[in-house]
Amino acid sequence: KRATCPRDGSDCKAVPARTMALHIKRPWQLDGEDRAFYYCDASDCDVVYFDDAGVAFMTSDLRTEVGAKDASASAILCYCFGVTRGEAESDSSLRDFVVAQTKEGRCACDTHSPSGLCCLKNFPRTT
Repeated sequence: KRATCPRDGSDCKAVPARTMALHIKRPWQLDGEDRAFYYCDASDCDVVYFDDAGVAFMTSDLRTEVGAKDASASAILCYCFGVTRGEAESDSSLRDFVVAQTKEGRCACDTHSPSGLCCLKNFPRTT
């Protein structure tokens, strides 16, 4: 399922409620309704999660720093293993490490990553 971000108009994918609840500061404020939330990964947008009813959670509402919203070298690319953008750019073997760990089922992207998705697409491409 997809929706348009209310702030920047980007196309966003649905995110599991379980994932979102693990990243927002006050998950108990969710009303318990089973409704769809979406994840906005646009770097120039401060919305992270939103629903169809107009509820939005901004970067300031999260206890997790969202690497997709941060262009710095210290931004997290891989939440399961703590790999930063700078580390991935300087050591191409880190991507291979994450691929191997993922193949062995040693990752938990569905909960560790704010997007609920695998981080491998965020790694720099090697030639």
